[in-house]
Order: sequence, then structure tokens, then C-alpha cells
Amino acid sequence: MKEEWKGLNLAELIALLEPIPEPDSVSMLPQTAGWIWLSLLFLGVTVLLLHRIRLHRRKNAYRREALNELARCRDDPAAIALLLRRTALAAYPRATVASLFGKEWLRFLDSTYGGDGFSNGPGQALSMGPYQHMPADAPVASLVEEWIKQHRIEGFDV
Repeated sequence: MKEEWKGLNLAELIALLEPIPEPDSVSMLPQTAGWIWLSLLFLGVTVLLLHRIRLHRRKNAYRREALNELARCRDDPAAIALLLRRTALAAYPRATVASLFGKEWLRFLDSTYGGDGFSNGPGQALSMGPYQHMPADAPVASLVEEWIKQHRIEGFDV
């Protein structure tokens, strides 16, 4: 111990201490190129994923609109038949859908979603829906809702 420190109390000795030097600031940037490339790859994948989600939502906007309209006209079979026709025209080429009626229309609806509820089930009432008044039928509205949600376009992923 140095001679000049002899006889000093603890508080005086502590006052003689030099302050601890501040450490250098740590950079938040990655220090290696690998992390930079990994960050760029992650950013690119995120942008691509968001773009795909946006395209998917845009392609299926007609489905959301049809489901909203179906909720408003569940008790009117004529309106449901018209909505179903308009939804099919939005999803499929006009030349394919516009000329269909009767049993051909019902077979088309069955073939596009993989069931037989239109040709052999409650959907048969829709073939005459726009032309005559029919009582409201909950199974028809449920079948149409299922078709709107599940129909697929051949060759395209909608």
C-alpha cells in the first residue's frame, strides 16, 4: 500500500478510485455476410408470401361477396338461384356457364365441387328457382353455401 493512503478511512479511499471506463458500444449490424444474406432471404420470402396471400384474397373476393349476399337472401330461393348463377359466371368462362340450364346446370354444379347434392338432392329445386315461386328451403341454402366455399376451377387453384 502506498504511503499517502495510510491513515485514510474507507470513504476517502473510495473517493480516490478512478471511474470504470465505459465499454465501446456494440453494433446491432450483423458482423458476417452470412447473417446479411440470411436476412435478405427471409425478407424476400416474407414479401413473396405476402404477395401470394394478396393474390389469393383477390382471386377469392367473389366468394366472400357471394357468401355475404347469400346471408341476406337465404329465404328467397329465386334470389339464391340467381346468386349461384352469378357466382358461377364470375368463376368460370361465360361460354361454359351461360348456356347451361335444367339438368345440365345441376350436373355442372355437382362436377365443380365433387358432390351430388344438386342433381340428386335438395339442389334440384334450383333448376326452376328463377322461374317459379318456391318456399324457402334451408338445405338448399346450405348446399349453395357449401358450393360457394368449395368449388374448384379445373387447371387453376382458386
